[in-house]
Amino acid sequence: MGRKFIDCRGMPSDVKCSITIMADTEGELMEAAVQHAVAVHKHQDTPELRQQIKSAIKDGSPPA
Repeated sequence: MGRKFIDCRGMPSDVKCSITIMADTEGELMEAAVQHAVAVHKHQDTPELRQQIKSAIKDGSPPA
């Protein structure tokens, strides 16, 4: 199983965030990304937020 990542720079936000989160599983990545979105970007944990995050998850490693 390959790694998965999400790059915050690819998400719509007023905050200029450069965080990239990486994990071995989609579930682990989803929970970390939701926690980040709520704590840093002040989003509410909703099904819509989770769907938006899920659609932004990519396989592999982020570009350097």
